[in-house]
Amino acid sequence: MSGIHPSAVIEDGAKIGDNVTIGPFCHIGPEVSLADGVVLKSHVVVTGETVIGEDTVIFPFAVIGETPQDLKFKGEKTRLEIGKRNRIREHVTMNAGTEGGGGLTRVGDDGLFMAGCHVAHDVQVGDRCILVNNSALAGHCVLEDDVIVGGLSGVHQWVRIGRGAIIGAVTMVTNDVIPYGLVQAPRGKLDGLNLVGLKRRGVARKDITALRAAFQMLAQGEGPFADRARRLGDETESDYVREIVAFILADTDRHFLTPG
Repeated sequence: MSGIHPSAVIEDGAKIGDNVTIGPFCHIGPEVSLADGVVLKSHVVVTGETVIGEDTVIFPFAVIGETPQDLKFKGEKTRLEIGKRNRIREHVTMNAGTEGGGGLTRVGDDGLFMAGCHVAHDVQVGDRCILVNNSALAGHCVLEDDVIVGGLSGVHQWVRIGRGAIIGAVTMVTNDVIPYGLVQAPRGKLDGLNLVGLKRRGVARKDITALRAAFQMLAQGEGPFADRARRLGDETESDYVREIVAFILADTDRHFLTPG
């Protein structure tokens, strides 16, 4: 059984799972799919070809699945997929993809998207990510698992942020961020490692030590940044360091934030 307020508008074709709550004045489009246990508090708009996973809760005045804010978008068929157990707070906006960006915006599981956040077209967000109030991800960004983006921060289009990285408040990120990196300052400087996050996740001391040594080599080693990363990959025995190396050597449309 689903609890649907009589003022809610659910268009023909929408798929509503079991134990779904749809509050007052919500509007659900004809191509929307809400999995079991989804809660829409009130005044929520879900439109487009949008799938929302189990037990996700969306708070008032969020707009989910609207067309991209991209002048290249010409009405092509694209999608938004949101995973399980997300908390999407007031006034959050998440847009569907574009044909040129692969046609899909995807959000993983167990995320927290605080009030006023924006997730643009073709963005890929991993699991357990947190976007703090009024932060924004431009089109085609990639956030790997366990990333935190501080309040009032912006991430430039096509930027990748590696797993476990943290972006400080009021920061503009214009280049890729290595896994477990700590970025802060108005124009986004790679200022160290997210040591607090590593410790909270129970990462072993030997791996944290290896990561700190790797960061120093990336900061002070000789040669181009990519060459330093290759040497790290040849020398390290830490899976965490190898993850950073693989991230740096992968294909990207941006440069990297490098250690000062």
